[in-house]
Amino acid sequence: MKIEFKRLHEVDIADLLLLMNHELVRRQMPLFQGDFTKEDLEKFVEIKEQLWAEFGYGPWAFYVDDAFVGWGGLQPENGEADLAMVLHPDHWGLGKSIYTKIIKKAFNEMGLDSITILLPQTRTKVKGLLRLGFQEEGEVQIQSVPFVKYRLLKKSC
Repeated sequence: MKIEFKRLHEVDIADLLLLMNHELVRRQMPLFQGDFTKEDLEKFVEIKEQLWAEFGYGPWAFYVDDAFVGWGGLQPENGEADLAMVLHPDHWGLGKSIYTKIIKKAFNEMGLDSITILLPQTRTKVKGLLRLGFQEEGEVQIQSVPFVKYRLLKKSC
């Protein structure tokens, strides 16, 4: 299995629309309301690309064996590197392999000491996350939506 990270602007917008408007994906993204339009996603990609310009890193598009399967990775969030992963439900089984590659980049290539994950409070199944070494830090609010913040220290890997 060949996993590649590309920039979001390289993704066919139709593929991104299918992913971002998938009902099961939308349940995991409480900050987004309604369906995404092509224009919404073009602006979304532009904002994510600005992160690369400003901070030198941002989210990637994930390709497995040359097929787009989702997006995510690391992006700046309140001065920290926050991990996100948005995979099409047909590819949810690939999460661990993609996660492993992200972690190697974070701690080896980027030299980070820790990363965070923000999960909506509605996401209650977190045992797998805890097994990976993440520790709960508490609640944060983003756009008045409560999230639980978890942190993974480099030394925990």
